[in-house]
Amino acid sequence: MNPEDRIYVAGHRGLAGSALLRALQQRGFQNLLVRTHAELDLTQAESVRNFFEEERPDYVFLAAAKVGGIQANNSFPAEFLRENLLIQTHVIHEAWRTGVQKLLFLGSSCIYPKFASQPIAEASLLTGALEATNDAYAIAKIAGIQACQSYRKQYGANFIAAMPTNLYGPYDNFHPEHSHVLPALMRRFHEATAQQAPEVTVWGSGTPKREFLHSDDLADACLFLMEHYHEPEIVNVGWGRDCTIRELAETIAAVVGYQGNLTWDTSRPDGTPRKVLNTTKLTQLGWSPRISLRSGLEQTYHWYLENHA
Repeated sequence: MNPEDRIYVAGHRGLAGSALLRALQQRGFQNLLVRTHAELDLTQAESVRNFFEEERPDYVFLAAAKVGGIQANNSFPAEFLRENLLIQTHVIHEAWRTGVQKLLFLGSSCIYPKFASQPIAEASLLTGALEATNDAYAIAKIAGIQACQSYRKQYGANFIAAMPTNLYGPYDNFHPEHSHVLPALMRRFHEATAQQAPEVTVWGSGTPKREFLHSDDLADACLFLMEHYHEPEIVNVGWGRDCTIRELAETIAAVVGYQGNLTWDTSRPDGTPRKVLNTTKLTQLGWSPRISLRSGLEQTYHWYLENHA
């Protein structure tokens, strides 16, 4: 990518998209195309077509998606399936039709089978049943991968797909019910500290293991892949190491300064027992993350205090 290239970041207000925008700006890219949802509804085919015809981007980062935690995915599967399918279909098709040089589609680690061998390699895709609490979202993301590969196979489009692990960072969703586990815990511990609550109850048993990647590391990886990767196969993006939800909760409590007790509501679903990505492919290409979990949590909490608390 050259500094004068027209680069469209779809979903620039979200967790991943805002990090991509920051990374591009820091590297001197000035011809950046962004639209809010009010300005451009990506679920509307005609609107997306008009945008691409008018703006003619050279590169596209497709980070726009309807996202949420276990409860949101489990409660609104039709919305997660429909909206993500529409967003992906419209953007990928118009990117091909208007001659975009390269597109990077952001998937999710939830595309992999619930009981995939750990760490999860890219070859595990479609080898087993998905986690039931977010299968609609996962199937939509798998369809996005297939779209990139199909447009490449049939038309020669240089479309690639990256599968990030669980993300966190600035502009995350801190909704008390519809957010992912890390921002939800951060908000709950912050509020419990402010209220001097003697205990905080956390969903599940605390035993599932998860991997977490700061959004700025993801953005750095995406720019690296846009420059250096041109193959049809998906690429995992993560640390390649994980921690238990209990360890995560205790670390967030320490970062926030919460002094009370943690209890566990085992009537709530745990989800997948373990999910950590095999990142050998990306490491061999020459990229590795930089932001440790503790450092990233401290930075994210600082952002939360300035923007939400």
